[in-house]
Amino acid sequence: MVPLQWCLLWLLFPLSSWTQKFPTRDEELFQMQIRDKAFFHDSSVIPDGAEISSYLFRDTPKRYFFVVEEDNTPLSVTVTPCDAPLEWQLSLQELPEDASGEGSGDPEPLEQQRPRVGAAGGAALFSYKGNDVESFAAASAPSGLYRLELLSTEKDTRCQLYASTTPDSDQPYPALPSDPRVDVTALGRTSATLAWKPSPSAALLGRPVHYCVLVNREHNFKSLCAAEAALGGDDAFMPAPGPGLGFSPFDFARFGFGFAAGPPSPPGPPSPPAPRAGRPAQPRPRADVQRVCTASKNVLTVSELRPGTQYYFDVFVADSRSNASSAYVGTFARTREEAAQKTAELKDGKVSDVFVPRKGAAFLRFAPPSAHHKVTFAVHSCLDAVQVQLRRDGKLLLSQDVEGVRQFQLRGKPKAKYVLRLKGNRKGASLLKVLATTRPSKQAFPALPEDTRVKAFDKLRTCSSATVAWLGTQERNKFCIYKKEVDGKYDEDQKKREQNQCLGPDTRKKSEKVLCKYFHSQNLQKAVTTETIKGLQPGKAYLLDVYVIGHGGHSVKYQSKVVKTRKFC
Repeated sequence: MVPLQWCLLWLLFPLSSWTQKFPTRDEELFQMQIRDKAFFHDSSVIPDGAEISSYLFRDTPKRYFFVVEEDNTPLSVTVTPCDAPLEWQLSLQELPEDASGEGSGDPEPLEQQRPRVGAAGGAALFSYKGNDVESFAAASAPSGLYRLELLSTEKDTRCQLYASTTPDSDQPYPALPSDPRVDVTALGRTSATLAWKPSPSAALLGRPVHYCVLVNREHNFKSLCAAEAALGGDDAFMPAPGPGLGFSPFDFARFGFGFAAGPPSPPGPPSPPAPRAGRPAQPRPRADVQRVCTASKNVLTVSELRPGTQYYFDVFVADSRSNASSAYVGTFARTREEAAQKTAELKDGKVSDVFVPRKGAAFLRFAPPSAHHKVTFAVHSCLDAVQVQLRRDGKLLLSQDVEGVRQFQLRGKPKAKYVLRLKGNRKGASLLKVLATTRPSKQAFPALPEDTRVKAFDKLRTCSSATVAWLGTQERNKFCIYKKEVDGKYDEDQKKREQNQCLGPDTRKKSEKVLCKYFHSQNLQKAVTTETIKGLQPGKAYLLDVYVIGHGGHSVKYQSKVVKTRKFC
């Protein structure tokens, strides 16, 4: 009797070139064989129980063979297209009875083992055309030589092939739950929370699995192989593999996925070497595709999405040992639109109070008369710094952070419309006073020096007085000093509230007022004024505030200063 495996090898290879053994089902030897990346690329043989990768040239059929040695054998064949639809057909070629595989002992010389094959084309068992992951399964398949023929009519592409005569025990692909849908449980403007039921392979069989999520704006993917092609960005990363080299179907890390937490964590890839003939080039990542992997969690929040944009979400579960994967039923959703922009109108020469929420923004619009030569914007940030953007007719003119008082003067443009965008910071809400005017001579806010600190002279402290100094400007302004006794419980929160520069002298008690005076100097190097505050109590702490009041009546407070009198004199 002629062993059936020898018949297969006679069909597939010339006598002079055959040097490989057909893959065995001996578990230890089989695992060693599939780790050899060069073992299957040139053989056109599908190993029993392992998934391999195949490269197809456009309009060029490619054939693979495998043997079923005994009648009534379970059979499963799965074809996974990557980035192009495929046409494939499975057919059976029966072998003569003397090649039934029942022979034993040493094989005869190859010259005496040439099989007698029946019909050249064989009997067609199954055919398919499309880009879905499709399988053929038979609970009782006849023995014989099976041929799988594949064709890509669109472009050069990859696919993955799997065949097994023990599908029930192999179970290479992680099982999907009875409800394999991906649910969007929460949706915001820039984020989406996804949830899916765990794989029974992990919950019931205890197999280690991990999940990977793919997010894109084009369509859902039906396999991880298709997702890999999308991550490449184009077809350039798919050169045909040469003899004994190329893509390893057992390397899940090649798909470009990283792990958020927990095992298994693939090692970081080294710097890619220069591409060479027969070696696939590294795929170029696409900016519009996100991928996130998680060890075992079945809930994930995806962030950094665009508002008002439709996204497609896919989840893949992969066996952590074999890296074989299954795809959940993907879904899609549209992120929420940005909140409607509310724009307040600025009136010429009038100060407006503006509140900006934490991490929020406020928009102000100014439409000056058609005939104007200059436009002046004055922004007074009462608390922390804010980001100011100014646009004229949609064109960005300036963008900068503003702390304290800042003025911007622009040359006028007929019928121009100005939009001021004020963006708060992450620390807390912001308060501002904003003025827009076409009359540059009308300044609502007083001019300020670059340094608005109040300095106390330690050597001039007494038990009943303290001497302080501050800077002025070339513009004659009115300065008022206020004092308030504070105790040891004066903390940072209270100090922060006191730092509101927009709170003027009208919010202070009359008993806290020390004095008011006018001051200016044409020489900025000498624009320093001092004042001694008397009538203080020994060993007490006082909060001192200096207000500068402009010609329009609006005031700006310098930085507060805490001084303490001497306890013993």
